[in-house]
Amino acid sequence: MVRGLSLSSLLLFFQYIIFIWAGSATSASTTESFVICVSKNSELSVPVTTTIFTPNNSSFTNILGSSATNLRFLDPSVPKPEFLFTPLHDSHVQAAVICLKELGLQLRVRSGGHDYEGVSYASLNQSRFAVIDLVNLRRINVDIQDNSAWVQAGATNGELYYRISQKGKVHAFPAGICTSVGIGGHITGGGYGSLLRKYGLAADNVVDALIVDVNGRILNRTAMGEDLFWAIRGGGGGSFGVILWWKVKLVPVPATVTVFKVTKNLKQGATKIIYKWQQIVDKLPEDLMLKVTMVVVNGTIETYYEALFLGNTDGLLRIMKTRFPELGVTQKDCIEMSWVESAGFLEGRPIGTPVEYLLQSKSIYRTFFKAKSDYIKVPIPEVALEGLWERMLKKDITPTIIWTPYGGKMSMIPESDTPFPHRKGVIYMSQYFSFWLAGEQHPERHLNWIKELYEYITPYVSMSPREAYVNYRDLDIGRNEIGRTTSFEQASVWGKKYFKDNFNRLVTVKSKVDPGNFFRHEQSIPPIKRYT
Repeated sequence: MVRGLSLSSLLLFFQYIIFIWAGSATSASTTESFVICVSKNSELSVPVTTTIFTPNNSSFTNILGSSATNLRFLDPSVPKPEFLFTPLHDSHVQAAVICLKELGLQLRVRSGGHDYEGVSYASLNQSRFAVIDLVNLRRINVDIQDNSAWVQAGATNGELYYRISQKGKVHAFPAGICTSVGIGGHITGGGYGSLLRKYGLAADNVVDALIVDVNGRILNRTAMGEDLFWAIRGGGGGSFGVILWWKVKLVPVPATVTVFKVTKNLKQGATKIIYKWQQIVDKLPEDLMLKVTMVVVNGTIETYYEALFLGNTDGLLRIMKTRFPELGVTQKDCIEMSWVESAGFLEGRPIGTPVEYLLQSKSIYRTFFKAKSDYIKVPIPEVALEGLWERMLKKDITPTIIWTPYGGKMSMIPESDTPFPHRKGVIYMSQYFSFWLAGEQHPERHLNWIKELYEYITPYVSMSPREAYVNYRDLDIGRNEIGRTTSFEQASVWGKKYFKDNFNRLVTVKSKVDPGNFFRHEQSIPPIKRYT
């Protein structure tokens, strides 16, 4: 032993040497300081350096891009983090928060990487930041007797669905259709899926949580208080702390459910059919979710109607023949399966795909895109739909529009129950996408197209405010320059669109729990002191 050094000091010294040997970034001193600080503040069974990746590590680029779905934010021109930290234990996250705060380094937290504007792993307004990637924190403990499960933030929707199905065939959780979405961030924005008309959002079915606050404390629901517990269930990720675990309530589903997918193009009367869909879809029985997707195929518009019915084929056909005969659904269109199998069907997997695919955390949808969202409260007229088709058929554009129905349970939950306010009166939510391929010479034309489409549809969507879904974050909203808001009034623009009147309460909670605004990104909830 070196004279004068304790065993713990030697460990820190050797970790430091290993890190230097492995290679470090230009800002090595900050990263090295982080290594030493985390080692002091957490119990690590492996060297910290095995969980830290800098741009000089050969695996940095692969890890940074591993769960990103919008490849725009992996472009070399987008600022990269000084390092990624992939903690192995809750205490490592505590230590990371404490250490980054001490070092004055800005923090981004990633639990899945599906965020549309990449704010969990990229930064348009911070030159120096680090990413805590929760990819290793994905334990799931299902308690069928209690109808509940504890889920770590790095687990995906699909992993949760699979683990539930292994314990019981008539239990489910009402989260997203995209199974590779990380559950941590998914619930912070509300989180919806095929069961939203029956059971509401994922956030509506959370009963407890563990969060690391700005002081590095791990708080459960009792310790954090009801105001903060309210805020994290729909107030958007990255504003109040780092979610470690969610305790979710399982919901009952029948052993057999029924699905179908029916396609209609313009020659088959797609315009009149989708106009009728708008008139009835939110009024259908809550056991039925019937969404529609619009794409361009061979120079025409095709509309795909996908359904999940919590019952058998006969029950579904009775509803369709009575309420929506225009779609022409027949018995041969319907397929009966278990609820967990329906997750694969609705995600576009081939019939018969083994449910074990749910354990694969990587998304099948990885491309360059820009997206926006709206809420519709009055059916869009047929003439306006024709104008929509004209814009979708514009040459060299690859658009997709998805309409997800509300009504049912969504209309029964008060707007103020959680920060997610888009409830009663909403017929459906609309998403608009413009996609392009790597190497696109003029990506701005795709960005301009979706802005033009968004402007065109303005008269037909919710107003005062024009609402948007925070999990489909759109940095075009409320900014006058890239990634920066300059006043509370400007922050209120996107705040009111995402949260309506709940924005004011979110600001109050933020001002109480994080007045120094440590947890922040381009559209995080601001503390009131920031603007006074």
